[in-house]
Amino acid sequence: MNRQPYCTPPRSWPATLTPWWVRLSRAYRRRQLQSGQRLVDIESQNVEVVTDAIAADKGVLVTPNHSVHYDAPSLYAAFDSVQQPIYTMTAWQVFAMSSKFECWAMQRLGCFSIDREGTDRQAFKQAVHVLQDEPHPLLIFPEGDVYHTTDYVTPFRDGAAAIAMTAAKRSKRPTVIVPCGIKFWYIDDPRDGLLATMQQIEERLHLRVVVDSPLPDRIRRLAEAALALKELDYLGYTCSGRLRDRIRGLLETVISRLEQRHAVRDTRGTPPERVKALRQAIIRRLEDEENPPAIDSREERQLHCDMEDLFFAMQLYSYRGDYLAGHPSIERLAETIDKFEEDVLGLDYPTVRGRRYVKIRFGEPIELAPGKSGRSAADLTKRMQSAVQAQIDALNTQSST
Repeated sequence: MNRQPYCTPPRSWPATLTPWWVRLSRAYRRRQLQSGQRLVDIESQNVEVVTDAIAADKGVLVTPNHSVHYDAPSLYAAFDSVQQPIYTMTAWQVFAMSSKFECWAMQRLGCFSIDREGTDRQAFKQAVHVLQDEPHPLLIFPEGDVYHTTDYVTPFRDGAAAIAMTAAKRSKRPTVIVPCGIKFWYIDDPRDGLLATMQQIEERLHLRVVVDSPLPDRIRRLAEAALALKELDYLGYTCSGRLRDRIRGLLETVISRLEQRHAVRDTRGTPPERVKALRQAIIRRLEDEENPPAIDSREERQLHCDMEDLFFAMQLYSYRGDYLAGHPSIERLAETIDKFEEDVLGLDYPTVRGRRYVKIRFGEPIELAPGKSGRSAADLTKRMQSAVQAQIDALNTQSST
């Protein structure tokens, strides 16, 4: 999982979608995918559900899974094939860590910033405006973060559903939500590269390198060792039992301790929702203008340490514990080692180990009629998540036949 700054955003970056810039940059963006990610083919399925909804003057929200860092560029290429510009809600940290020209280019591609840890009314307002009035679709990744578990969609945050429902309530035209599944496959066998990376990670943790052991067994052994180290770090002892149960137990311990320390008592949400509430509380304290913590004081050091613990909690949450059960595909093995590269070796982005192709499948739209809806954002969020999972399952079924 990538490290990002967490604080009040220094500014916002609104979208200034410019169709001529979208057209001009198409060839460059495609070459970047080919050279940087070795992506040689992008197949779009059922994209007509999006173009038909646009032709019928409907507000269109596209909600894909978010399993790798280059999901968005791949989706842009898919929409390029039908000459369709799009708006994209993007974490403000992406803009803050980019150059002035990169920010300028992203804004003209339709990207606008969102503060995922706060209440970003400006981003919410722009998203609703796109669905109400613009002739181009809006792209939101409801998972929020990149978890490297393509085959299992992680719980959606409810912001996308709230935006769609607000737009439908205020708009004179229908609003549709188009679920989208994205999955990448290897063309070249990445096994040699995976084994080389695996040895590097094992050596980092001072584990013996057993070259004759099957790769799935080596990954599980590494996961057990890394988890045991963190259990010692946070609990003072190692636990026994299934890996998934141990991950969930440690995650609950880390989050609940911080909730007690910061008097954040709403513990009913998902781990990302609970982490968000804790980050908000810590950011408020760090940025308290009337009574700020003294520089390099014990309190300030503790607050920064707590932010590190929240980052670890999200890393821990990203591991299912059973993703390699049974006979895992080479893609699942590669995704897991990609995660280790980021979390153990500290890489910003995982290594590219061979040529790949991607399939992008758009599902049947979920239509919201104009006016007030009787459903809740939570119910709509669950429906959206299930619909995206169905697209991933369909892609996997195609691949196995």
